[in-house]
Amino acid sequence: MAGQRLVADLVVDRLRDWGVHRLFGYSGDGINGFMGALRRAGGDPEFVQARHEENAALMAVGHAKYTGGIGVVTSTQGPGAVHLLNGLYDAKLDHQPVVAIVGQQPTTALGAEYQQEIDLTSVFKDVAAQYVQAVLAPEQAQMVLDRAFRTALATRSPCVVILPHDVQVAPAPDALPHEHGVVPTSVQWRPPRVVPHDVDLAAAAEVLDAGERVALLVGQGARGAGGQVRAVAERLGAGVTTSLLGKPFWDETLPTSCGVMGHLGTTASGWLLDQCDTLLIVGSNDPWTEFYPAPGQARAVQVDIDGRHLGNRYPVEVGLVGDAAETLEALLPRLRQRDGWRADVEDRVREWHDLAERRAGAAARPLSPERVVRALSPRLPADAQVSVDVGSVVYWYARHLTLPPGVPAHLSSTLASMGSGLPYGLAAKLHAPDRPLVALVGDGAMQMNGISELVTVAHRWREWADPRFVVLVLHNQELAEVTWEQRETEGDPRFAASQALPDFPYAAYADLLGLTGIRVDSPDGVDAAWDRALSADRPVVLEAVVDPDVPLLPPFPAGREKLDSFRRGLDQEEDGGHARELLDEQARQEE
Repeated sequence: MAGQRLVADLVVDRLRDWGVHRLFGYSGDGINGFMGALRRAGGDPEFVQARHEENAALMAVGHAKYTGGIGVVTSTQGPGAVHLLNGLYDAKLDHQPVVAIVGQQPTTALGAEYQQEIDLTSVFKDVAAQYVQAVLAPEQAQMVLDRAFRTALATRSPCVVILPHDVQVAPAPDALPHEHGVVPTSVQWRPPRVVPHDVDLAAAAEVLDAGERVALLVGQGARGAGGQVRAVAERLGAGVTTSLLGKPFWDETLPTSCGVMGHLGTTASGWLLDQCDTLLIVGSNDPWTEFYPAPGQARAVQVDIDGRHLGNRYPVEVGLVGDAAETLEALLPRLRQRDGWRADVEDRVREWHDLAERRAGAAARPLSPERVVRALSPRLPADAQVSVDVGSVVYWYARHLTLPPGVPAHLSSTLASMGSGLPYGLAAKLHAPDRPLVALVGDGAMQMNGISELVTVAHRWREWADPRFVVLVLHNQELAEVTWEQRETEGDPRFAASQALPDFPYAAYADLLGLTGIRVDSPDGVDAAWDRALSADRPVVLEAVVDPDVPLLPPFPAGREKLDSFRRGLDQEEDGGHARELLDEQARQEE
């Protein structure tokens, strides 16, 4: 009946009550009732159409990461629902709150092998392990949606609400009856204050005060705690390394900042964790266990809001369940002031910066990707946002891009899903259209998802207060990280049928879309290309033709163990001489 409020309208109203003013997705018949309610809502919440449901889900994860709030995505049943899985797993593995609202065939057809009918509860039961529920009656809708939001926020995980089509278009109840079997709920969730007991803080202080060479490993759990982390590090005379997810939450310009740890980290971080006698882990669950101190080498304290992470990667002596900022604030007065090994750390940091500069300037054919990314650091606007895709570009981001304090930078870290850079970048730009956005993407990821989402950029950029949306594409016609991984882990040579990519004119495609394309293939043109891209009056694709043979060598000492495997793979390649030369030179520089 015209003008009648439907369950779909109730759902839209409830989204607004939860503070949702933007959601991402793709339509289809199974979610059409909800789409009608969004139309009637007049743009609040705004519906952002992606080119594919996977990209929509990745946008929702990006929204959660850049805003610190909750991301929402919607899709139809069947294939649309299945396409959401990759983005929802990204949310699960990187601990981001996301709610998916998924259409389904009418309840009267379920179990009939109906078109596009699949068992959605079973499909989502792992990725949304904390909460997945189908709404089977109008009176159930508010309760299910409220529980999904509360659970997503409380557990920092994805949750799924399944809406059969007949329920979407059923009349919404004016008020819930006060009777058995009907569960009223409210829009309410507030984060708790979590601080360890004094006795546990004292035990942690005893361990940290006994150390002479203290290292801090900082993860995404330190978001909002940068000042407290710095105060503790300075009190202990410690060196600081970060996980990949922790990189934007620590001031990398400080002289004791050793950069990112792990396989794609820096020589300074490798040295720090190899030589420390005490480790303080703050909000990190980084999986690169071979780059941690050897078990028994260092006494360890860990701070995490989620007690399940304590001792999960390294045998800690004292685990503190608590908010990072408040816990470190309470810990700081208990720690004695000393210089520690600050001078040694600063020496190693300077050595790393010198080495990184030499590597970026090394000969390459035709251009070093390290040179391209490193040239962005002095040019990155202080109000920029950064998105990073998955592949070899992450190495160069981790090692060469120094983020100004306060610049958010996010990527799919634990799932490491290729094709996330443009969806993340769009989510960031839609959240803050007055800030420039720089997306760092490899050509494999660009061909996977990025090219299609450039269409979205071309469609929307005129709405943005600041039109700058710069997409760096490292064009080497190679799945370079996969190639180097095969050499490293298997000792196998490059397999061209698997790794070689078709050529594609990225800059010319940008021009075709009405954007600006810039192509650079020599070191002399890099600086001018960045300057032009960052001053353009519209989005830019900066296509840098780079050398796929620049090695992805892990930092020593762990990296030393990989050399024989790298060389074994390269020795089996007819054209592996250039890569072997670059690898051997990097190895000599590490020693």
